[in-house]
Amino acid sequence: MGSPDFAVPSLERLFESDHVIKAVVSGPDKRRGRRSEPEPTAVKKRAMELGLPTIDTDDVRSLEFEDKLRDLNADLFVVVAFKVLPESLLELPSKGAINLHASLLPKYRGAAPIHWAVISGEKETGCTVFFLEKSVDTGNIIDQVKTPIKPNETTGDVYNRLQVIGAELLVDCVNQIAENSFTLSSQNDEEASPAPKLFKENTKLNFGDSAQNIHNKIRGLNPFPTAWCMYDNKKMNVHESEVGPERSLEQGELELFEGKLLACCGTGTIYLKSVQLPGTKRLTGEEFANGYDLTIKLR
Repeated sequence: MGSPDFAVPSLERLFESDHVIKAVVSGPDKRRGRRSEPEPTAVKKRAMELGLPTIDTDDVRSLEFEDKLRDLNADLFVVVAFKVLPESLLELPSKGAINLHASLLPKYRGAAPIHWAVISGEKETGCTVFFLEKSVDTGNIIDQVKTPIKPNETTGDVYNRLQVIGAELLVDCVNQIAENSFTLSSQNDEEASPAPKLFKENTKLNFGDSAQNIHNKIRGLNPFPTAWCMYDNKKMNVHESEVGPERSLEQGELELFEGKLLACCGTGTIYLKSVQLPGTKRLTGEEFANGYDLTIKLR
């Protein structure tokens, strides 16, 4: 069960394994552009290419969907980047239901674990495979794999790596379940941290914060949904940054320093390497400095 491209390597590795995929469950076809025809999710598209039977659902609580899953008589449900399953579905497979989650649980439980790990300045993250329970992301852990987060890596960089190493971990855990050779470890709820969905409100930059925290937020929201701030009463997206040198500037003040666009923070400065105003193309910091008023403060 999965929908986005993050889950595709997991599907491919399971398909290449000795296990039989009875069906692939994914979200319904949707229009991806204003005038386009409805298109399948990344997972469904790959499943069709592999010749696997697919089931679409927008409602995991419907009795019709439950009946379809019961008829599969599957040993195991494997979930990667999908909806929260009700308890009635978790009880259907004889060996339970497992999930591949893109964090080192119990850290970063929730919808955006990679984003929040990078935003929080973590130096390490990874993937966890665990048995699903009623409460989200709380079940017993089968295994984990770790990977470092480099100082300037973006969520996109980490995402691309985790979908590959996560797929390998997942197949290894499925093998362990098939052989009944796995061991479980429980999660310590006291060590848990949230990874909530990202909205306009929690993606805005605060230039009263430290330069390092602002840089972490910018790279943590790259490539999507993108950090933003206000410039001249316009919403300006900030795509790339780098921690800059100490300068005697006011909070939110801009300066062209050594050919680079610098913004002052609560402590320290950051180079704004790529920005974009509404209705315009992306600009480098230098291009922005050459075409816009730097006496206007960011807020």
